[in-house]
Amino acid sequence: MKTKEDFLGLLNYAKGILLGKKAVPFEIKHLNFHCNPKTNSKRYLAFTVKKKSEGRRTIHAPAKGLKSLQKCLNLILQTVYADHQHQAAHGFVPNKSIVDNARVHTNSLYVFNIDLKDFFPSIDQARVWGRMKFPPFNLNERNGRLDLAGIIASLCCHSMEVERLDATGIWKKEVRNVLPQGAPTSPTISNIICQQLDYYLTAVAKRFKLKYSRYADDITFSSQHNVYQKEGEFLKELQRVIATQNFYIKESKTRLQKQGFRQEVTGLVINEEANVPKRYIKQLRMWLYYWEQYGYERAYSYFMLQYIADKGHLIKGKPDMVNVIKGKLNYLKMVKGSGNAMYSKLKCRFALLIDKAGSIEHDDNPVTQILDVWEKEGIEKAMELYYKGESNIDLDNNILLSF
Repeated sequence: MKTKEDFLGLLNYAKGILLGKKAVPFEIKHLNFHCNPKTNSKRYLAFTVKKKSEGRRTIHAPAKGLKSLQKCLNLILQTVYADHQHQAAHGFVPNKSIVDNARVHTNSLYVFNIDLKDFFPSIDQARVWGRMKFPPFNLNERNGRLDLAGIIASLCCHSMEVERLDATGIWKKEVRNVLPQGAPTSPTISNIICQQLDYYLTAVAKRFKLKYSRYADDITFSSQHNVYQKEGEFLKELQRVIATQNFYIKESKTRLQKQGFRQEVTGLVINEEANVPKRYIKQLRMWLYYWEQYGYERAYSYFMLQYIADKGHLIKGKPDMVNVIKGKLNYLKMVKGSGNAMYSKLKCRFALLIDKAGSIEHDDNPVTQILDVWEKEGIEKAMELYYKGESNIDLDNNILLSF
């Protein structure tokens, strides 16, 4: 690429890959409109969702035209960066999952986990622009392509209120252009930005003889020895490295898990091998048993009681038991493998119930599918599914209410 027109051509090439014959080419006016926030004040729709633990999370959903551009740009970024991806990164990496991330830390005496505070909004537009100047992108002054780095950074970032630590050590709110949580490009760019962080933390892990992995903002170390004392050298070095990369640890999410107790990484139990919690299997068995013994209607009433108890609230419309069980079985297959005896047995029972019941009217609404992924794998995976286009939906009022 040399010019904006070249960049537009590349975006349209990516769009053809994603949509095939349905692809309607972008025009230069679309690119100009969406990369300039001054001409397009409604680039994002902001809304909040309740977090699993405490507080609320702000999601910025891009407008339809901007989202389309970002999905094409995301394919380009992933392709160009593929051979440069750090091996410790597992989140939003093609052909990697939470299972791969968890397996790094199985059979460890100590598992130490931290979260990064306000992960996506911690990354400023200037930082994205600066990173585009270096390999493998090389959009810099020497080859006359610096303007393209600015266009990409502008397409991917948004102005919003964020928290920043001032010189006196106090967190203060200010408005900055940052990576929004909700844009399809944000996960890929966060991995690109975190390449140096992964490099440094891998070196720290090697120095202290630890294993290290990162899934988005979820960072895990594990070992057969304890180096995680509060005033110890490891924690001091860890905090120093993370601060130099302009990230900060969310202290409330820091935990040390010892062998003899349940150890979890990205929602999976890893004491011996990466596995779902026992309650996950128990719940699946129970729902299938109720359905087998009492029929669908009565089983659904039991299902609803537990569903509401687990979630603490009910989304708009009734959740569909068939879709929830199907989603949980697919998740179990991903974790344990298609040849696993437990998975095969549960899947067989489910298939027999479906055949016996015939055509049960159940909700194939993509909103339900996305929320089910959200429940099991978190907001990042749910947004990843949405932006892959598998749902073929737009963020309308029904989805906002459901979120």
